[in-house]
Amino acid sequence: MPGDVVYVTREHLLTMQSELHDLKSRGRKEIAQKIADARSHGDLSENADYDAAKHEQELLEIRISRLEGALSRVQVIDPKDFPDDKVYILSKVRLLNKKSTKEVEYQLVSPEEADFEQNKLSVTSPLGKAMLGKVVGDVIETKVPAGVIQYEVLSIGK
Repeated sequence: MPGDVVYVTREHLLTMQSELHDLKSRGRKEIAQKIADARSHGDLSENADYDAAKHEQELLEIRISRLEGALSRVQVIDPKDFPDDKVYILSKVRLLNKKSTKEVEYQLVSPEEADFEQNKLSVTSPLGKAMLGKVVGDVIETKVPAGVIQYEVLSIGK
């Protein structure tokens, strides 16, 4: 999705910029040193260290390119820009699993910020899509490998 807008919070924008700076400065320097060290070992045709360092360099450049591409399309969003009467991007949504009666809370974020361990769920995920536009009391159904799970929206916040 090269031309799509990348929605991020100000905090995530700063994280992306910091990572890009680090990769371009420290990361490239470290890779260059690894390549130089591997070259000093002689014949490059049978030099596994050299091949590994070149592959690592390729991965680094791909990450740099992706970050630069995303940063060129960034639009910063703020939770205060959205009302809390419905579920929008950046909403913190508390849900009740209707079957297990367990409560969970997710914050809906852009795919670039999604982090399941921090309960940051992408708006493009099946559950994220199902939550968008819902209000407190609505029941959401989402398909999972084990079947269909129903959640009730208990609260919406920022």
